[in-house]
Amino acid sequence: MSSDNTEPEVFDVSAVPEDEVIAGEGYAEDGADGPVFSEGEAVTDEERLRAMRSNLDGFELEDDDLAIIGEDGEFLGFREQLAEALPVVAIVGRPNVGKSALVNRILGRREAVVEDVPGVTRDRVSYSAEWGGTRFSLVDTGGWEPDAKGIDASVALQAEVAIELCDVVMFVVDSRVGPTATDERVVQLLRRTNKPVFLVANKVDDAVLEPEAAQLWSLGLGEPHAVSALHGRGVADLLDQVVAALPEESAVAQPKLAGPRRVALLGRPNVGKSSLLNKAAGEERAVVSDVAGTTRDPVDEQVEIAGRVWTFVDTAGIRRRVHLQKGADFYASLRTAAALEKAEVAVVLIDVTQEISDQDLRIIDLVLESGRALVLAFNKWDLLDEDRRRYLEREIEQDLKHVDWAPRVNISARTGRHLEKLVPALETALESWDTRIPTAKFNAFVAELVQEHPHPLRGGKQPRILFGTQVQNRPPTFVLFTSGFLDPGYRRFIQRRLRERYGFEGTPIQLNMRIRERRARR
Repeated sequence: MSSDNTEPEVFDVSAVPEDEVIAGEGYAEDGADGPVFSEGEAVTDEERLRAMRSNLDGFELEDDDLAIIGEDGEFLGFREQLAEALPVVAIVGRPNVGKSALVNRILGRREAVVEDVPGVTRDRVSYSAEWGGTRFSLVDTGGWEPDAKGIDASVALQAEVAIELCDVVMFVVDSRVGPTATDERVVQLLRRTNKPVFLVANKVDDAVLEPEAAQLWSLGLGEPHAVSALHGRGVADLLDQVVAALPEESAVAQPKLAGPRRVALLGRPNVGKSSLLNKAAGEERAVVSDVAGTTRDPVDEQVEIAGRVWTFVDTAGIRRRVHLQKGADFYASLRTAAALEKAEVAVVLIDVTQEISDQDLRIIDLVLESGRALVLAFNKWDLLDEDRRRYLEREIEQDLKHVDWAPRVNISARTGRHLEKLVPALETALESWDTRIPTAKFNAFVAELVQEHPHPLRGGKQPRILFGTQVQNRPPTFVLFTSGFLDPGYRRFIQRRLRERYGFEGTPIQLNMRIRERRARR
């Protein structure tokens, strides 16, 4: 999601010309018949599920599609995102060295991700992978683009983020190009980690090219593993060694906790995070000074508020964009991102005595990108006067419209005023974050929605929603099988209707598409 208020609002049915709206009877693409139910007809959720499932009969489905959908349409592969702490393998490297090709080769399929989230700042995507009976999380990272302000700083930041949140690193280098100055800069960072690092010499498509990989010995990371991600050559031998190096328990992945739920406290510097932690803990906690050249680690503390025990994680203030930070600022943001990855819900503190800034919005976007539940805490409420209150209400309406579903709490961390109101807000956000909608109910919802408000015609065709299911919670993530691309406005319309029907207060909703083509007639 983005804080850009210029982005179009949710799909407005009234704005669609009448000649583009088909009033709830079938669909207009390729003359296909959809599941049509007469008005007033009593239809069970299971009947709608079977009808929606039948939409897929004439379309090409891949193996991973069938892994999501059972023969009777009931979803088989639902998983909780934090149900287990799988070891994490990160694939890092410069642009165009074949990282994504290697990811697809390891997964055994071409993985296409469609995500309606503009302004994403962290180019890391996690996939569930398995090799030799060992399951692990595979993290694909974005290429290290040269920065106009200095390539060294840009490379260091990207590499540190990837290394911080994994157990094993696969460092991919283009064997045909050989070691570059960028590669050598990253090696300096890799040498300082205690994590296993595998040097992957990609694009060795045949035995004739193997001598080219030998020049990578000069990087000092040990033997280069010659592979061809495109053809699969050498990948199996590489994975055997990677799996052998994986720990039994991940040092970075966070399993589903049986104890107190983890709450990350986020916000700009001096917004009151440490004051909130101290007041909730009932004691003064040591605050690490933000001195240039130091690293600030998150401070964990179990606190009790209104009879509930929580694990609060105080984090360093985020000053600027991560890719522009240096020294202590960068490492503080890095630790903050790591703490957020392991948390379940984030409380973003906003200083009501100051104007809502771009920094506040970037922090909120960081939470949205991580998929964590969200609570907005407006701090220093005891210092708010009437003039500032009017401006604040206007700022909330304009700048925070994209997170109007997040619970809001007015508190004073210094005095402890209304601190107990955090508990119902946190409980509501976490309950929504954990919510799963059964496949039958979700497809009944989709069938009703498309009958009432079909997708507008685009180029003489109307994309169909064939079938839908929730593939995971934490956050609630849905997949729609479609016959064409759904407009971003229509997807936001679906999200809005989901919130109207099921609540989802305090949690982001992820809505992905799988566009499938009709099966060729024989």
